[in-house]
Amino acid sequence: MTFVSLRVAPRLSRTIPTEYFVLANLRNEGKVVGRLADHPISEIVVDDRGLRYRYVGVATRAADGRYDVDSLRPGEWIVQPGLVYALETKG
Repeated sequence: MTFVSLRVAPRLSRTIPTEYFVLANLRNEGKVVGRLADHPISEIVVDDRGLRYRYVGVATRAADGRYDVDSLRPGEWIVQPGLVYALETKG
């Protein structure tokens, strides 16, 4: 009989600083699709390398008030003041 160890991966938020999941120095493109905390929500933002990100929602927070980065899907990033944007891929 073979036994398999079922180890649970550590939560990302405990091993990697939250700041690593936050995009900065973006320019807004596209239309404004809403507002959060008196800040406009742009449909598209672009970083300094020309990568485009599309608005997908509002970031959730953990019980301690920090962003719950474990709820992000691959390719999703947080943009202040707590918005989630997904990297647009070609294809």
